[in-house]
Formats: sequence, structure tokens, C-alpha cells
Amino acid sequence: MKLDANIRVGKLVDQYPFLLDTLTALSEKFTMLRNPLMRKTVGQFATLAKAAQIGEIALADLLETLANAIREQAGETVEIDAAEAAPQRAGSELDPDRVAKLKEIIKGLHEGKGVETVKREFAELVQNVGPGEIAAMEQQLVQEGLPEEEIKRLCDVHVAVFRESLDRSSRPETPPGHPVHTFRRENAAIADVLARIRGFLSEPGTGDPGRLSIEFTRLAEIEKHYVRKENQLFPRMEHYGVTAPPKVMWSIHDDIRAQLKQVRGALARNDMAAAHAQAAPLLTAIEDMIYKEENILFPMCLELLSQDDWVNVHRGEQEIGYTLIEPEPAWQPAATPPAPARPSALNALPLDTGLLTLEQVNLLLTHLPVDISFVDEHDVVRYYSEGPARIFPRSPGVIGRQVQNCHPSKSLHMVNRILEEFRAGTKDAAEFWFEMGGRFIHVRYFAMRTVEREYRGCLEVSQDVTGIRALTGSQRLLDWA
Repeated sequence: MKLDANIRVGKLVDQYPFLLDTLTALSEKFTMLRNPLMRKTVGQFATLAKAAQIGEIALADLLETLANAIREQAGETVEIDAAEAAPQRAGSELDPDRVAKLKEIIKGLHEGKGVETVKREFAELVQNVGPGEIAAMEQQLVQEGLPEEEIKRLCDVHVAVFRESLDRSSRPETPPGHPVHTFRRENAAIADVLARIRGFLSEPGTGDPGRLSIEFTRLAEIEKHYVRKENQLFPRMEHYGVTAPPKVMWSIHDDIRAQLKQVRGALARNDMAAAHAQAAPLLTAIEDMIYKEENILFPMCLELLSQDDWVNVHRGEQEIGYTLIEPEPAWQPAATPPAPARPSALNALPLDTGLLTLEQVNLLLTHLPVDISFVDEHDVVRYYSEGPARIFPRSPGVIGRQVQNCHPSKSLHMVNRILEEFRAGTKDAAEFWFEMGGRFIHVRYFAMRTVEREYRGCLEVSQDVTGIRALTGSQRLLDWA
């Protein structure tokens, strides 16, 4: 056989099960592959090139070790091609008939076919197919331009088909303070609020708008739960090549946000009929998301992420905040990677118009009356400021992440257009303004270029200009009253 960088780990281990021992002996990060679910999900997508990156092993060494194991234990001749890995394309080895059948199922959903009928068809399709191949088929359809709404509906059917087996599976325990333990405590608190709301909605008449308004205000705290997932958890999943679940979940988060805004708006107008009608699908959507987190997302992440990953997830939690709970005492893992070093007061940097130490540069950036973030020429987030009056929630998990993965899909086309125009040199700035939470926000984007006009990245500047817009007349004297 021929062993190269583009072979998928899951396929190789299925063919040569003894390679599980070989891989886990190379790196403890490969122990996740002993879990059948992880082999059928991550293993189906990850190539040997990606595995080398995850295991922090040179690709040539990984290929040589696997080849020797196959030669010794299977007695086969193995050739090695250590050439650079080709771009990974999910679904390149899929059965075209199955993909076509999946398209028919999606078409049936779109045309209004009954959910129970679709579930039966889907169950028949996946009877002899691993979850990894299902995910790969779904990923291929995404790449072919499957609309976002259809992706979400398909995922709901996928979960419904496997709900019975998911209900039977055990949930790994985590210690107090661990990010997953915190997420689960929040889910329990959210579920309590949902139960109270359902109780109010079931009362005769239209219920008490005051009590409902209070509970929906509490429910709005769910924003912090979702932002921590988006900014802290999803970047680590993407690092391991798991990209589809974060994108779909983020899209569902946005749906829930929009529904919650509608219900709260109806309550503010005292339109109880509209509030009742809009509340039912909202509560169901949140309950479904809790189920997906508890039974799919968290177990997968506990297998996928290393302890160092979880430490980094934990570090950014405090900046965003928590939903309906108080944080527990700090989680103390057995081995904690060192915190990022603070800038030194020494080693001044020669700038174009002055000389500043690293400490001074950091202080200057964090005391600006605006929020700034910087994305380099490769669209990777490299920096954001931590000023006293933050406008948009950010946490350390976004550093090193592709900026496209930091935005919901509904605004992705706009982000890409700005970056493409900046990169092409056709535009140098873009700006937006809007009201948010009673504040007037001004957001500007600037192309950063060298003297030779070479593109080096994009600077985002966000500012709350509510007070500035309200200024009248003039003030020429100091007034600290």
C-alpha cells in the first residue's frame, strides 16, 4: 500500500486496528481515538497531516512509524509519500448514491414532508453507515451550497434518529469549576427558568405580563452562555478540524437571540397574544440546544480537547461572565500551563515617532476610548484591546482564530467582502453605525498598509458615541463637576 499525508486516520485505523496502540504510544493526544464516536467523527475528517499537527509530531516521523507497524504486524509492503498534504476536502471518498439519497431527504424536508416520514428514511439511510460518514456527507452538502436553514433542519432530524442511543449513553463527569461543569450548571438554571415560564403560560387567560417579563429578562442572560461557547469553546474545536458543529450551533444561537428579542418586544408592548405565540417555539429551541450540548457537544469536547485546551477555555470565562449562576472556586487542574507573560517595562521599541516600552504600548492600547481589534493579512485574529468600556464581548479564545469563524453566517458575506476589497487595494475603509441596548455604536474598519501599499491586515475600531452625539454648544474650560 501507499501511505501519504492525505489518508484519513479513521479509515487507516479501521483497516489496521493495531495502529490504535501505535498512535497512542506516539502521543497521549491520540487516546481520543479509542472512543468509537471520536473515530467516526474526528477520525473521518482528520488526515495524517492533521494528525501530525494535533499530536505535535513531524509528519515524516508519523508516516514512518505507521509504515513500520504495518510492515511488522500485517506483513505488507508499504511505500511512503511524505509530500505536502493536499487541501483536505471532506466527502471526497463518499458513496455518490448515498449523497444523492441524502439530498432527496433534504428536498423532502424542504417540500414539507412529514418529520416522522423523513426520520424513517434517514434511519434507513444510516443503518449501515457510521456517524462520521453521515457528518462527512452533510459537510459535502454544505460545501456544495446547501442553504443554512436546511443544514439546521437536517441536524434536528439527525439528532432525532439517534436520540434513543444518546439517551442511553453515559455522560462524563467533570470537577467543579471545569468549563463543562459550569456550562451544565448554567443549563440546569436555564431549564428552571424555562419551567417557570411554561407554568405561567399554562395558566388560564393571558397570564401575568409582569411575571413573564421578569422571567424573560432572566432568560436573556443566556447570551453569556452562548458567547462563551462561541469565543472560548468553538475555537478549540476548530483547531482539531471540527468546524461544522460550531457553525451550525452559532447559527441556531442567532435564531434563539432573534426569537427572544421578539418575545421581549411583545411583552414590552403588552401584546400578550403575540408573546404567547412566539414563546412556544423559543422555549423548544432552547430546550433542544440544551439537549444537543449535554448529549453531543460536551461529551465530544471532553474527548477531543486536552487539559491544556480546557485551561485556556477556562481563562477567558471571567471576561464574558456567567448565566444565572455564581462561579465556583477556581478549577485547579493537575498541571496548568503558564499564563501569558505580561509586557516587560524594559526593552523599549523604536517607533516611527518615538520610543515606548512594551508596558507603555500595552497601557496606551488599553486606555484608548475605543475598542480595537487587529486581523492580519491572512485573516487571523492577532489582537484585541481590553479597555474599561467594552462594546462587544471578546475573550482570549479568539486569538489565532480565522476571523471568518468569529462571525455568524448571516454577516459572513459582509466580512469577506470588506477583507477582499482591502486585500485587492480597491477600498481602504468601511463604516457602520447602529443602536444597541440604548447606545449608539460607530464601527469602522481600516486597511493597514505599508509605505509600499502592501496589505498587512485590517484594524477594527468600535466606539460608543451616544454621549458625543448629544453634545451641544461648546466647553472650553475644565469642568470636572
